Amino acid sequence: MVKLADEVRVIDADTHLTERHDLFTTRAPKGYEDRVPRVVDIDGSPWWVVEKDRQLGPARGGGVVNVNGEKFPFEESKHNGIDWVHRAAWDHEARLEYMNQNGFHAQVLYPNAIGIGGQGISNNVQDPVLRRLTIEIFNDYLGELQDWSGHRFLPMAVMPAWSVDECVREAQRAAAAGFRGVNMTSDPQETGAPDLASREWDPFWAACADLQLPVHFHIGASLTSLNFYGKYFWPSLHQNLKPAVGGSMLFLNNARVVLNSIYAGIFDRHPGLKMVSVESGMGWVPFILETADYEILENAPQQAAELSRKPSEYFKDHWYATFWFEENRGDLQSLIDSVGEDNVMFETDFPHPTCLYPDPLTAVEERMMSLRPETRRKVLGETAAALYRI
Repeated sequence: MVKLADEVRVIDADTHLTERHDLFTTRAPKGYEDRVPRVVDIDGSPWWVVEKDRQLGPARGGGVVNVNGEKFPFEESKHNGIDWVHRAAWDHEARLEYMNQNGFHAQVLYPNAIGIGGQGISNNVQDPVLRRLTIEIFNDYLGELQDWSGHRFLPMAVMPAWSVDECVREAQRAAAAGFRGVNMTSDPQETGAPDLASREWDPFWAACADLQLPVHFHIGASLTSLNFYGKYFWPSLHQNLKPAVGGSMLFLNNARVVLNSIYAGIFDRHPGLKMVSVESGMGWVPFILETADYEILENAPQQAAELSRKPSEYFKDHWYATFWFEENRGDLQSLIDSVGEDNVMFETDFPHPTCLYPDPLTAVEERMMSLRPETRRKVLGETAAALYRI
C-alpha cells in the first residue's frame, strides 16, 4: 500500500505547542518581567499567573502523551506538568523531529496556556498596555518559530479580540511577518467588544480578506465555547465520561459560529474572506447547512431575501473543516463529498486528549486509501497548501 507521505506533502491542520514557562519573562521589557504571564508555585503546584497574581490556570503539560511516548486518558494525565509530557508537546526542536519521524511536511500550531483563542489574556488582563504587550510577545515568538522551521510550522497569530482596531493592526503585523492565518475567538463580546455579527468588525474582515489571512475558530477558544465542554454532562456521570460528553459538545459551538457567520451576511460584504473550523470534525456540517436553509425561511424570510445566496451555499466558498477520527460507517468519501472535497483538511490534534497517536498516518491509512486519489491528496495536504500558500 502506498505510504501516504510518499503520495503528497502531508499538512496537519491542527496541533498544539505548549508555551514554555519562560516564554514571556525572557522577552518582557524591563519593568514587565513580574507582570507578564509566568509560572509560579502555588501550594506546591506550578500555576500560570499574570499581572500581580491573577491566575490563568495550572501549568500543565498540555498533552496526554508522556515522555516515554505512552498515551493516557485525559483524566489520568490532566494534572501532569511539562516534565511529564512528550517533549514534542512543548519543545520546537523535538516537534520538528516528531514531524520528520511521522511523515508531516507541516503542522498548524495553536496555543494552550493563554487560551486556545488567546482568551486567557483578552478576558483576564486589565492593564491595556500589558494586554497588548503579551499578545505581541506571543506572536513575535510564533513568528520566530515559523521562520526557524522554514514555514514547516504554521502558527496562527492570536488576535487581540478586545478591540477591532487592534485586531486590524495585529493582522497587518502578522501578514508582514509572513503568517498564513489568524486565530480568533468566537466570542469577543466576553471582553466588552462587539460580537462578531456587528458591522463594527467589517474593517477586520476586510483586512483579513485583503491580506489573504484565513480566520481560524478553534473549539474551546472562548468562555462561551468552553461552557459546551464543562456544563452539559449530567453531574452523576463517571468522571471519565464527562470529558467524553464535553469533547463532543464542543463541536456544536463551531456549528454555532458557522451559522452566525453566514446569517450575519459577512461573506456578501467580504467575498474573499476564508474561515476555518478547527478541531470540530465535519459530520455535522451537512446537517447544519440543511437546517440553515430551512430555519431562516421559517423564521426570518425577510432576512433570507437579503442574502445573495442560500445559507448552505456560502460554506463551499468560505469555510473549511478539519477532521481526524471520522469514518462515516465505512464510507468516508460520501461524507467528504457532502461537505465538499475542497473544504476538508486532515488534522491529528497532537498532543491533546483525542489525538491520533502513535503513528498517526498509519492509523488513518486504511480510511485514506478508501478515498478517490484526488480527494485523498486534497484532504491530506493540497487543500491546506493552497489555503496557506505553501
